[in-house]
Amino acid sequence: MGEKTEAQKRAQKNYIEKFARVEIRMTPERRSAVQAHAEAQGESTTGFINRAIDETMERDKAAGGAKEDGT
Repeated sequence: MGEKTEAQKRAQKNYIEKFARVEIRMTPERRSAVQAHAEAQGESTTGFINRAIDETMERDKAAGGAKEDGT
């Protein structure tokens, strides 16, 4: 693919600014396992991690283990 146009650069910058970056630490082996699992599920690593978070939060909420604000 070639050089991005100025419009594409602006669009990407606007898209990225809508998100907060979260860094997690794990061993390279764990990272590989997470990536492989996500790929096997047909989703990106980010998509899988967000789904795992959402499902866990819903499960905790249903069990009465977490408040609405996440604390």
